[in-house]
Amino acid sequence: MLRSDIYYMNNKSINKTNLKFHPLTIDRWNDFGKLFGERGACGGCWCMSWRLSPKEFTKGKGHGNKKAMQKLVKAEEPIGIIAYIKDEPVGWCAVAPREKFIRLENSKVLKRIDDQPVWSISCFFIAKPYRRMALSVEILKGVIKFCTKKKVQVLEAYPIKPYSKNIPAAFAWTGIISAFEKAGFVVAKRWSKSRPIMRYYIEK
Repeated sequence: MLRSDIYYMNNKSINKTNLKFHPLTIDRWNDFGKLFGERGACGGCWCMSWRLSPKEFTKGKGHGNKKAMQKLVKAEEPIGIIAYIKDEPVGWCAVAPREKFIRLENSKVLKRIDDQPVWSISCFFIAKPYRRMALSVEILKGVIKFCTKKKVQVLEAYPIKPYSKNIPAAFAWTGIISAFEKAGFVVAKRWSKSRPIMRYYIEK
């Protein structure tokens, strides 16, 4: 019999009771840097892809994007949460008011559904040793708790449906539909058949 507080997948396990979540603040910057590594998670992104125009993002790839992110953190902007197992940073989820994400606001496929104020979940990053262990579902639960404290009423997300079981992590950075469903999100709109907008409504 498997214990309900432990995930088993691909012969690896995570004890959920060891998981903790903290918002990214300047005193946790070093943990953020440790998790993202030299590549800034993926290709020098540093989770700035949604926050900049394509031209600005490409120009700042690497050190420039890292500095831009650090500036936002120092200004105490809402950025996202870090997942820890004990004291080790193992996962990341970006979440902030939708209007903070320039490329999202300019997207036709992911354009606004209505005029409700929403916070958007734009990106996941999980350390390689902890992937394929259902960690993203637990991170989403952490995001919901964080946003509840911030008095957010509507959470929005833009996941994909994997084309195979072995989809590269770089193609699943917005999350996958099944993880959001398990966390209680529902499809709110499909401007595109292949890319739903999902929402979680936080009770007042």
